[in-house]
Amino acid sequence: MTPYHITELPWHADPLPGLLAIRGMGQPVLLDSAASGDPLGRYSILAADPLTTITPHANEPGEHTIARLRQALQELGPARWPESLQLPFGAGALGYVSYDFGRALEQLPVQARADIKLPDLQLGLYRWSLISDNQLRQRWLVCHPSVAADYRNALLERLAGPISEPGAFALQHSFAAEQSAPQYQQAFERIQRYIHAGDCYQVNLAQRFSAPCHGDPLSGYRQLRQACPTPFAAYLESPDHSLLCLSPERFLKVENGQVETRPIKGTRPRGNTPTEDQALADELRSSPKDRAENLMIVDLLRNDLGRVCAYGSVRVPELFSIESYPNVHHLVSSITGQLAPGHDALSLLTNAFPGGSITGAPKIRAMQIIEELEPVRRSLYCGSIGYIGCEGQMDLNIAIRSLVHQDDHLYCWGGGGIVADSDGEAEYQESLTKVRVLLETLTTGV
Repeated sequence: MTPYHITELPWHADPLPGLLAIRGMGQPVLLDSAASGDPLGRYSILAADPLTTITPHANEPGEHTIARLRQALQELGPARWPESLQLPFGAGALGYVSYDFGRALEQLPVQARADIKLPDLQLGLYRWSLISDNQLRQRWLVCHPSVAADYRNALLERLAGPISEPGAFALQHSFAAEQSAPQYQQAFERIQRYIHAGDCYQVNLAQRFSAPCHGDPLSGYRQLRQACPTPFAAYLESPDHSLLCLSPERFLKVENGQVETRPIKGTRPRGNTPTEDQALADELRSSPKDRAENLMIVDLLRNDLGRVCAYGSVRVPELFSIESYPNVHHLVSSITGQLAPGHDALSLLTNAFPGGSITGAPKIRAMQIIEELEPVRRSLYCGSIGYIGCEGQMDLNIAIRSLVHQDDHLYCWGGGGIVADSDGEAEYQESLTKVRVLLETLTTGV
């Protein structure tokens, strides 16, 4: 196996200058560990100029789209790492899988309005990447063996050359919810009836916010990552859209056949004083409702992992941990496993997508109810952004705290899990709490 060509570059803590340097090459992707010091987000990954881009064909079954992606990765082929350096990614697929790709994997009704025009899946095949290790404070240009020397040299010149700052970005007016509070309450009550009838145990209900805007969305992303640093942030750009993600949640990680998923279920706002903040975190940690809600999703994901993991390998090493971010505390658990022979990262994705933490339980029935009660499609929201490497590794987030920029409009979603003892007003406020920092950051000055 031929080795990667690796060049160490001067350290820069901020990945955005690198993004600006390669932005003009087309279809840039930044997987951004914006939360400094967070062990979950040690690396940032940047790439542009894909060889090809995988998107679904019309009416194509999801398994066929994934099979084309697998073939593209195999054709590019794995490369060898130096023994002294083990980075998360070198070459492979980078991009997103939208929540709506789930309808290519499962039979779902068609009721919600689809007014954002994105491919349900878009994964570019990239031959090189710029990797930043935020723990070691080192940075490397990593090129697949197929990358010619003159292309590598041109990349190095581009990265060392002058950059153009992004243009200004602004909302034309404040974000507006696309559902009224009474409409949200009606949907909440419908879910309660489904739960009491035994149709489901939990349903994730979301609402969408939108605002007209103008300017360069990368400037908007820069504001957001400063206000709300998270370990699974991302910025993706295509000719007709940009995706801005500040996610705190890992969906699926695969490394050397080891699998991990880290569902978030349970949220409290941050307090105004250290005493109040600690009290809110302690309340979340001990809340019977939130622990029960989290445990439902742990059981669902144990089942999803069990479809492709070796018998007896699925474990729950972490249950009901608290993770804190600038705007919220979250209740988080971890489920792990070992891929069984004959399965790879893409078969895991096919069997586990979309993530159970943002659907409900049982998953398919919850997705059917979501389609019935949410008036617009989720698009990127609650899908996944991340990478699938040529060596079989994968790391995908859950695309919560995410925004879609298209046609001079910006869209954002907030939601939460509804269970039997949920309170409608509290759930409505939680959906606002989760995205408040994003909306307020971009609304400043409007």
